Amino acid sequence: MTEQERRAIETDVTRLVHEYVWANDAQDWARCAALCTDDAVLLRPSGGDPIVGRAAILASFTARPARAQRHVMANVLVDVVSEGEARVRSVIVLYVGDAAAEGLPVQDARSPLIGTYEDRCVRCAEGWRFAERRGGLDFKP
Repeated sequence: MTEQERRAIETDVTRLVHEYVWANDAQDWARCAALCTDDAVLLRPSGGDPIVGRAAILASFTARPARAQRHVMANVLVDVVSEGEARVRSVIVLYVGDAAAEGLPVQDARSPLIGTYEDRCVRCAEGWRFAERRGGLDFKP
């Protein structure tokens, strides 16, 4: 693999991380699930059992109550394993709150939450997708 090919993978995978965050904040659950492989494994930073499979991931998102949220991704580091696989580590800062009747949402007192994602991404027919997203909190809420 050339340096140019490695950098292109890093760029594509970093975009995947950011695209997921934008879809998540827009509560576009179908898009979030579509960015995962059919057999992907998701572990939310807030905990719980692993969610396995694109359909189960979509169902888990749609089952959650709506909330005001903004995710900030930082320190995204992509390690290219091969032309078809990459590992990603990133820091997530999550601001959550309740929607207000008027104006801006009211930020939750436990916000922000800070955690880390460790991802395994693979290249498939649709492009780069998450095969695993393992999140965890770095500080107690």
